[in-house]
Amino acid sequence: MIKEEFKLDNQLCFRLYTASRLITQTYHPLLSQCGLTYPQYLVLLVLWEKDAQPVNTIARRLFLETNTVTPLLQRMEKEGILTRVKGKEDARQMIVTLTKKGKDLQMQLSDVPFAVGESVLCGSVTSETMPDLFQKLDDMIAKLSNKAQ
Repeated sequence: MIKEEFKLDNQLCFRLYTASRLITQTYHPLLSQCGLTYPQYLVLLVLWEKDAQPVNTIARRLFLETNTVTPLLQRMEKEGILTRVKGKEDARQMIVTLTKKGKDLQMQLSDVPFAVGESVLCGSVTSETMPDLFQKLDDMIAKLSNKAQ
């Protein structure tokens, strides 16, 4: 007989993984209308907050390695969404800047956060409890990211 702690349904990691995967799937039809993937959308969110950032800053903000982010940025550059230029102070550093197309996507995608938010609201997850959920997840992320360093 399997111990309770080894049952799949008793694993926090599985619940988080499943929720993450399903939420990401919710984004797909909304983003595909603009030819974007979910990871590309995350890059846009970072650059809409603050444009002209180094690749390593974007990677760190997304909790990804630069070798994961670089091919993503290269594809977005080919699609005319952003540019990558060598830094003025440090030529080893690539600075990522949105093009007009990249900036215009913010308006085209303005309904996405609301649409996704509406799709996850249910039962105990309401607009009133969402800040508490965010705080709990932020605490977990902070603790785990400190362990990884």
